[in-house]
Amino acid sequence: METEGSHFTGAEEPRAAVHYTVGCLCQEVEEDKDVQFSKQSIAAISEITFRQCEIFAKDLEMFARHAKRTTVTTEDVKLLARRSSSLLKYITQKSEELASSNMEQKEKKRKKSSAAKGERTPGEQEAAMTENEDSNMA
Repeated sequence: METEGSHFTGAEEPRAAVHYTVGCLCQEVEEDKDVQFSKQSIAAISEITFRQCEIFAKDLEMFARHAKRTTVTTEDVKLLARRSSSLLKYITQKSEELASSNMEQKEKKRKKSSAAKGERTPGEQEAAMTENEDSNMA
């Protein structure tokens, strides 16, 4: 997949993106820690990072396949990160945040669609019933 102004083939593009990102991170470390990285060390870090990502991708695919799924889930990612307690904790936290956010968005959509249809949400129905009961008692 060649984009305008790009001279990489589809297979080279991810490797180049990793190399670029590693270079940027090394530059940040250089400024922060007053150290220097040679071009060779940046290239080596990039290559190791890319190869490790390939291994992770294959492992994730195998975890999903073992569970007879075609989709990689957050549980697969947690399984991959199990050996690093801090990474596992971070992934679990982010996964919970995403799940919570998704639930909030679904609830908003449900309220919005029921309001558009003139329907009441379960909470609104309960409040209306309580209001009716109160007025009947008076």
